[in-house]
Amino acid sequence: MKPLLIFLLLFVGIPLTELYFLIKVGSQIGAFPTIFLTIFTALVGGMMVRAQGFSTLMRVREMMDRGEMPAIQVMEGAVLLVCGILLLLPGFITDVVGFIFLVPPIRRWLLTVSLQGSGILRPLHPEPPGAQHKQDVIEGEFQREEDDTSPR
Repeated sequence: MKPLLIFLLLFVGIPLTELYFLIKVGSQIGAFPTIFLTIFTALVGGMMVRAQGFSTLMRVREMMDRGEMPAIQVMEGAVLLVCGILLLLPGFITDVVGFIFLVPPIRRWLLTVSLQGSGILRPLHPEPPGAQHKQDVIEGEFQREEDDTSPR
């Protein structure tokens, strides 16, 4: 996709669509309830992003303490950052997308699908029955030597 088309879609298309829906909702329920809904979704979404962000941060720290690589959790944190931005933008479409990505199973599923689609994450293939792991076995003999400085 061309960069100019992406730029137009992001910075012109989405705000115009949001404005259209804000006007439609405002004509149905009134201006003040529409403004209240917009502010309310931003506040609730911000609190939810903050709570899930701290939860994700704690999982990252626990995994790092165990010596594991928290790649998926770091990506979840990036998705939560985008969710926070979407929820703070005025509009109902960005709020719906932001709230969808706040559901942890949906967020993890979308991350897994996108990582598998890009080839970064490959699904695990179970080994066929009867297959055994090859282990390196080193055979040898040893003899324990005593220190000459030990008391007798």
